[in-house]
Amino acid sequence: MRYLRSGPRRLQTQDTGAPRAKTVGLRSGEIADRNIRVILEAIRRHGPLTRTELGRHSGLTGPGITNILRRLAEEKLVTSNRRNGVGGGATATEFALRPEGAFSVGVKLRQRRGEMVLIDLSGQVHDRVYFGLDPADKVKLVHAAVRDMVDRHATLPIIGLGIAANDWTDDQSDQIAATSTIARPYVENECTAGLLAERTIGSSKREGGLAMIIIDDDVQAGFLVRGIPYSGVHGRAGSIGEMLTGPDNVQLNTVVGFEALRSRIGDDEFACLLQGQEVASPSLSQWIREAAGHLLDPIIAMAGFLAPSVVLIGGDLPQSVIEALIHQLSIERRDTSTRPLLTPWISPMRPASFSGGGVALGAALLPFLNTLLLPPASA
Repeated sequence: MRYLRSGPRRLQTQDTGAPRAKTVGLRSGEIADRNIRVILEAIRRHGPLTRTELGRHSGLTGPGITNILRRLAEEKLVTSNRRNGVGGGATATEFALRPEGAFSVGVKLRQRRGEMVLIDLSGQVHDRVYFGLDPADKVKLVHAAVRDMVDRHATLPIIGLGIAANDWTDDQSDQIAATSTIARPYVENECTAGLLAERTIGSSKREGGLAMIIIDDDVQAGFLVRGIPYSGVHGRAGSIGEMLTGPDNVQLNTVVGFEALRSRIGDDEFACLLQGQEVASPSLSQWIREAAGHLLDPIIAMAGFLAPSVVLIGGDLPQSVIEALIHQLSIERRDTSTRPLLTPWISPMRPASFSGGGVALGAALLPFLNTLLLPPASA
């Protein structure tokens, strides 16, 4: 099966930090590939669609659309059916996404644990596994987990591997590529991967920017500005865990991070939380109050400087805990005893659409966004 050649061009200027001297044009093959992505993205997002409807969504001509649909059908990425006309009128052929036409593997990596998902082209999860990690054997353990996943689904057209991690290196990607049966992995940091999942298949509004906060061993944030992930100088944008926050002016990680939560509620209850179980204890309620009091500072800063349409909060905590934290944040923002100014302009806050902040899911989308679908900045 042949897949599209050109990958996202969105990181070129951002990575170098220098303005372009001139606009980079597209070669004819890249233009053709982009048009195919436009059609496939329109079908994925709005389908089933007829040729006429595809023309309205894409601005392409009828013959061009027909050629693209023929190629997508040959690669088994779309399917066609007859649509009955209104009131018994003329029928038309409509085209829909064929989710089983392509699959991808995504891996979320933390210091001591990993999560892996297998998704189809629509974003539906078909398999999910959790595995332990040892920093000394990280590449070996990741490779073994990926190999087991691929072998278990050997009959499926798996087109690539995505990794979401904050400390993954190019050398580690080279090691995976040298021993893996699928291509070199695409890599993003955790928050960016989670935001890509929200932007591509989540429920977030497409207008304005998006911000996400992931609560894990540390606390981190990510940003999509006009659909483009923003990572800042040396990729340090979003390192909010190092901020001094709250009335006691302490580092955010030491109050909100998982180590603070574990020490507050104990190892047994903490393990239950990570397994998705409900835990009701005064110690957890106290952590939620303290966490909200310190987390509000970076959220106010994000709202003041970036004004995202929404601030998403995610991680491996149960949905009920994240919802309780957001509720406590709404109480904190109205409390003028510690902050003398009300903040009616603060961005809305809500839980991330997917468990774990959608990080593993976003990682699995990376091969699709680099080969088949439009990157977020173009979507």
